[in-house]
This record gives sequence, C-alpha cells and structure tokens, in this order.
Amino acid sequence: MSDDVRNLVLGVVAAGISAALGWLARTYLWKRKLRRKQTFFGLLENSESLLVVNRDPATAEPAVHRFDVFALLELSALVKDCGAHVQVVTQDAAHQGFGERTEFCVGGPGSNRRMVAHMAAMLPGVRVNVDPEPGPDRGAFQIGSERYRMEPGVTEYVLLARLTAGERRDTRPVFLFCGQRAITNQAATRYLARNHERLARKHGSHSFVLLLKVINSQAYGPDVTELVADVTRAAQTALPAPAPRGGHRAD
Repeated sequence: MSDDVRNLVLGVVAAGISAALGWLARTYLWKRKLRRKQTFFGLLENSESLLVVNRDPATAEPAVHRFDVFALLELSALVKDCGAHVQVVTQDAAHQGFGERTEFCVGGPGSNRRMVAHMAAMLPGVRVNVDPEPGPDRGAFQIGSERYRMEPGVTEYVLLARLTAGERRDTRPVFLFCGQRAITNQAATRYLARNHERLARKHGSHSFVLLLKVINSQAYGPDVTELVADVTRAAQTALPAPAPRGGHRAD
C-alpha cells in the first residue's frame, strides 16, 4: 500500500470517527434537553396528560373561542414533543383530582369551572372580576393589594402558573392559563412554549405564578407579551376577609 493510499484510508477513517463522535454528542445533548423539558412539564415518555377546555362565555351554546382553540393546539404540540399523550376534556367534565398527571387548564374563572376550583385551592390571593356588566373593573385582576384593569385590544393581562400539590417527587404539575380575554390565553401558552427552558432553569420543579401583559393585541395578536412580575408569593397568600358592613368601632 502506497503512502498516498494509506493517508487516504486514514483520512476516511478519521472523518468517520469524527462524524460518529459528533452524532453521539448531538444525540446526547438532544436527549438531555428533552429530559429537562419532560421533567419541567411532568411529561415522561408515554405518560398521560389532561387538557381542560373552557367555553366561550359570549355564546349560549357550548363552544370554544377560536383563540382558545389555537392555545390548545400549541399545548398539544408541547405534549407531543415530550412523547406523551393528551386527553381533552371540557371544563364541566373534569371531575378528578390533580397531581397524578400533568394538567393544562385554559380560561379564566368566568368560562372554566375547573379554573375556579384550582384558584380557590392554590391561588387564594387572586380575585378576578367576572361581572358581565360593562365597567372599568370588568375582568380586572386583584393580586394581593394590586389591581390590574384591562383596556381591550390595548393592554390586557394573563396569569401563567405552574403549580404542584404536596411534596411527592412524582407529583405532576398543573399549568394554568388564566387570561382576561381569550387572546391572552393563547399569548400565555405561546410565552410558555418559547420560554420553558429559561423558566425551568429559574424555577426548577417549584411552583410559580407569573403576571404577563399582552400589548396591542388588536394589531399584534398574541405575539407581543411582557413579563410584569413574579407574583407567586402574593397569589398564594390569602386575601384578608372584607370588613363586615354596618359594624362599629369598639371603644
């Protein structure tokens, strides 16, 4: 074998080894990234998850707003990426506890009974004005001592929460997307899809509640979303009971 042939063979072998090592490294990094994503969402391979669908409060018939449908599609894609399965149920048919499997609950308390139950149990510091009558406080959030009013199409708010119950390591999280309008629910799901790696690094497996602001949705749809604050502490601290009416001060 001549030196030229030997060098050619050695070059081919070296290139093959480099390609194999590169493929192994990329596969390892991809699997590690996938495991982190599965851990954050509580979606192990072939595990089951629950997607709770709200109803459109603007219609008398059972229906889902088109922006909520888009939100459900984005969540379904997240579940599929993790190699898990999803069961879709309506807000009035989800009669089960939480923690056994990951749950995604979409819609505010005015359109989702399941959201009402979750907020009462896990977010006692949050109040949502569900009065259907027009007014400046319609749909407003009260979180602790702060109030957040919406200006439809201009400035709107949505809560994005990852909550766990109990200390068991195998407890699956509940994700809440509680918006003032349907388009803000989609904005929250899109924010989660784009930022889940950063959120996982910051919060790990702990609960968090984020207040997001959707800006100029009438022009930009659900795409321009800002983080207002991490309101976990205020949202999980019970609000003081209202003072009784007609009372008098003791001397």
